[in-house]
Amino acid sequence: MADTKREIERKYELPVRPDGGDSGSRPDGPSPLPDLTKVRAVSAVTARGVTELDAVYHDTPDLRLAAGSLTLRRRTGGADEGWHLKFPVGDGVRDEIRAPLSDTLPDELAALVRSRVRGAELTPVVRLRTSRDTSLLVDKAGRTLAEVAVDTVRAERRPAGTGAGTGTAEWTEIEVELADDGDPALLDAVEKVLRKAGVRPASAGSKLARALAETAPATTKGAGPGKRAPAASKRAPVTAGDHVLAYVREQAEAIVSYDPAVRRDLPDSVHQLRVATRRMRSAFRTYKKVLDRDATRPIGAELKWLAGELGVDRDQEVLAERLTAGVDAHDTTLLLGPVHARLRIWDAAGRTDARTRTLAVLDSARYLRLLESVAALLADPPLLEAAHRKPAKVLPRAVVKDYDRLAGRVDHALGLAPGEERDLALHDARKAAKRARYAADAAEPALGKPAKRFSKRMKAVQSVLGDHQDSVVARDTLRDLAVQAHAAGESAFTWGLLYGEEESRAADRERELPRIWRKSAKRKLRTALFD
Repeated sequence: MADTKREIERKYELPVRPDGGDSGSRPDGPSPLPDLTKVRAVSAVTARGVTELDAVYHDTPDLRLAAGSLTLRRRTGGADEGWHLKFPVGDGVRDEIRAPLSDTLPDELAALVRSRVRGAELTPVVRLRTSRDTSLLVDKAGRTLAEVAVDTVRAERRPAGTGAGTGTAEWTEIEVELADDGDPALLDAVEKVLRKAGVRPASAGSKLARALAETAPATTKGAGPGKRAPAASKRAPVTAGDHVLAYVREQAEAIVSYDPAVRRDLPDSVHQLRVATRRMRSAFRTYKKVLDRDATRPIGAELKWLAGELGVDRDQEVLAERLTAGVDAHDTTLLLGPVHARLRIWDAAGRTDARTRTLAVLDSARYLRLLESVAALLADPPLLEAAHRKPAKVLPRAVVKDYDRLAGRVDHALGLAPGEERDLALHDARKAAKRARYAADAAEPALGKPAKRFSKRMKAVQSVLGDHQDSVVARDTLRDLAVQAHAAGESAFTWGLLYGEEESRAADRERELPRIWRKSAKRKLRTALFD
């Protein structure tokens, strides 16, 4: 069974000696660490001795994990030997997923990298043998504040399909890792002392990044992760096609990144993954004069399928939060019967079914084929003639066209009498508002503030329509809960009360919509985007 540990650490390089080496510790030399008892709150530095670590890092031949700043290793030696998979969380912060030592990659970790690896083979790419001299920083009460390690590292490149290494490198570095529940301010204080001693923050984000850079063949030196040469796809966007592709790549990376977050059941991960699929599909439809629809339409259909499958989980989450908030807003005198218990049972059953379905989708061959299709499209994008034009000549027209589509739906919905038909029309308008907003978001890097302001207006329209639709869905569920309560001999009063409040809330949103809609006048939109 895998365990997760939040790792907050900083890495440092030692000063370079005149002969080109570093000033790291040697068996016959002094420690490179300054006196860290100068750090406030540190009472003593306790030596823990030297541990020999042997880690083999795995990746695809084209280093897909390294490109996403992930590291996957099998390490022997030390108290935590086994398989380790690290995900970046923030600057100097990573989540480390640990699994017991085994000859092959555990299934649980394999699933967490599947969105990046897809069908490629994972092979050893680098072997790191490290002599780790560890010390603990402790306070007056003897509590550990941080662990400091002086690592003497020997790296050996292991190209895919070979047993022997081709490039080697050696260096010494210092790692300072905060203890669990430690104060991050301690790391700042330690760094201040290290800097005064001539120690500087490491240029590479990880040992693997440095090893890949320093053991790369001579023809690719400086192009590895951490020192990667700018790729053509990474250059600053110039044409309309550049901007649209940059946006699509951003969504593709979001899908790949949120996949393991969903598997780990991290907060808001399903929502973010679903949004990325919708944004990409929307871009294909909005910018059809930039990217050939014959190529994007099949992918768009699969993205629609994926968003629909994820919607089961996300809708359950949103609805549960809404109903719980509604119940909690009332005094207990209005909660007749086992209201909380029935709501918990309903939510638990719904979440279990939804999560099971979501994980099955992410493990499906259909989903992997979708990821491969997106990667293939980005590797060889189907650009049309408009893609090579200036963004200001292409993108605004696409945004305005989506606005026109939204305007037609809003006008249609507002012209209907309140009821089911109007509810459906408002839901269609909501989807159009999302598309118009996403269109502006994709264009914002090229069009600047006008697109940003337009996106903000569309978000306001979307929010009103979204709250209305959530009320429609909530009322359906509340009616079902009332029927279940009545059939069980319980009072249905509270469910009816909540139903009436949702009905009133939806009416408020319908009255609010015309005012919000007037703020996004088409004349202002055209003037802003085409000036």
